[in-house]
Amino acid sequence: MRWHLLDLSSTRRVQIIDVTESLRRICRESGVREGLAVVVCEHTTAGVCVNEAEPNLLTDLQRALERLIPEEGDYRHNRLDDNTDAHLRAVLIGHSVTLPIQDGVPVLGTWQRVLFVELDGPRRRRLRVGVGG
Repeated sequence: MRWHLLDLSSTRRVQIIDVTESLRRICRESGVREGLAVVVCEHTTAGVCVNEAEPNLLTDLQRALERLIPEEGDYRHNRLDDNTDAHLRAVLIGHSVTLPIQDGVPVLGTWQRVLFVELDGPRRRRLRVGVGG
C-alpha cells in the first residue's frame, strides 16, 4: 500500500469538509485499478466518516453532536486542555474509513461522500490516505 498525505485547514471550531474529490484524485493518480483506499485521521479531536454532504444534514449532524456531548461540562480532561467535548465526539465519528477501489475510483453509493469532521478548530490537519491493490 502506498500512502499519501492530504493537508486540510479548518476555519471553524466544528466544521465538516467533503474530501471525496481529493480522495478520487489520489486514487486516480495512484494507478491502482482494483484494490482498497484507507483514509485515516491522525488526530484525536477530529474524525472521518462516510455520509451524505447535503448542507441541512451536515447542520443536523453538528447539532446532534452538540446535544449528545455539550461543549461545556464537568469534564476532567478540561483541567489540562479545554477540548474534552472534541475528543468524545471524535470517538463517535471514528478515525478511519476503508473503501473498495474499482476502475480506479473509490466505490461510494449515489449520495455517499467522504467527510472530514473537525471538532476542535480552526486548525491545520492531515489525513493519511493509503491506496493499494
